[in-house]
Amino acid sequence: MKPTSSKLTVLDLLKKETDFISLSILLSKMDHSVSDRTIRRWLDELIKEGFVEKKGQKKATKYRILAQLPDNIFSRESQLIIAKVRAPIQKRLPTAYEPGWIASYVPNKTFYIPKKDRVYLKSQGRRSKNHDPAGTYAHQIYNRLLIDLSYNSSRLEGNTYSLLDTQKLILEGAGAEGKLNEEKIMILNHKEAIRYLVDQAAKIQISSETIYTLHFLLSDGLVDQHLSGVVRDCGVRIGSSAYMPYENPKDLKSMLNQITKKAFLIEDPFEQSFFLLVHLSYLQPFIDVNKRTARLSANIPLIKQNFVPLSFNDIDKDDYISAILAIYELQNVRPLLDLYLFSYTRTCASYDSTVKNMGFNEIRVRYRTQRREIIREIILQNLHGHKMKHYIEKQTLRLVKLEDRTAFIEDTLFDIQELASHRLVGLGVTEDEFKLWKKSSPSNRRGKIPQ
Repeated sequence: MKPTSSKLTVLDLLKKETDFISLSILLSKMDHSVSDRTIRRWLDELIKEGFVEKKGQKKATKYRILAQLPDNIFSRESQLIIAKVRAPIQKRLPTAYEPGWIASYVPNKTFYIPKKDRVYLKSQGRRSKNHDPAGTYAHQIYNRLLIDLSYNSSRLEGNTYSLLDTQKLILEGAGAEGKLNEEKIMILNHKEAIRYLVDQAAKIQISSETIYTLHFLLSDGLVDQHLSGVVRDCGVRIGSSAYMPYENPKDLKSMLNQITKKAFLIEDPFEQSFFLLVHLSYLQPFIDVNKRTARLSANIPLIKQNFVPLSFNDIDKDDYISAILAIYELQNVRPLLDLYLFSYTRTCASYDSTVKNMGFNEIRVRYRTQRREIIREIILQNLHGHKMKHYIEKQTLRLVKLEDRTAFIEDTLFDIQELASHRLVGLGVTEDEFKLWKKSSPSNRRGKIPQ
């Protein structure tokens, strides 16, 4: 199988080398469909990002991966910050929630993510056209998203399910032997919360109500039922941290409203995503499951606008904890931003490989809503034969772009031919209505299409 053509391919190839290698050798190992110019550009970017070093000039130029790559996710600035929060707790000053931090943030004027990084994230993450319905790409990689995000978000909380165990639980309902029941619930709750984000992508808005819903889905069965989906009514203390969050429920509600209102106004999807990740983690509005709620909330703008979702791939748990402690105790976002940028690049490459292997039908996903609308009306209006075919063609002219119409009609006719009781989900028709339509077919066969 050919390697995925990306900067990550270059990194993976360089990892296998023990010394500097020439560009010609590297090119011989790459997918030949990628131009030399593109690979040179990737190498230049990797050098600027601190992942690769080079020596020599022109034809004598050689490259190698930096030996400290696994520890080089954090910038030097971030490493200094992390050293402070990793110091013994008795040497760190106690700190309380600082409301002035959120008050000083002005949407679309204040930015936690520098412009060059926002441009980079967009270039890496965009996967669908502007006119595609919200959630199109998330539907495209849905099962992989369920598994990766559930696994990684749970792993960052100390869950011991392996990736394979998580896959079996999510897709087959098979729990792993010897694991705590709380771990199983944690993963299944992630599944429900992610499903909510994807299914409601067209309607969901960033609001306190949405955050409450996500917390309810993620915490159901893990906290007292009276505290699931509502702000806490008591104080919390965070292990290994000198940070003391707000305790008053009225203050918590007020700050959560401020956070969601400001987030709603942010235009850049990645700034919006990162802002939610930072400030929901910092506020700690719930009795538990705060960081999980923040991680899934950070995916709302990405899923809505058809960017690759953030699955928190390849993030070390201790690194993540340190980055969050920097938020709690220093109100410094730099370490968390380093992890965000690193993990997002990894996630993009991972999902590209998934889609390539799936042989994804882009037209089918893009026009899912329109196709279901047509099939629903065919059943409700009891259309068959030439009347049905005429209706499909008429609606296709109205709903589908010219270059997509042939493929759209083929998909629609295929779905009608394959209609059965178990395929009615999402059509908005009852089984009785389907049976009546099927029975009235002139051939008494389900959806026979005139040739």
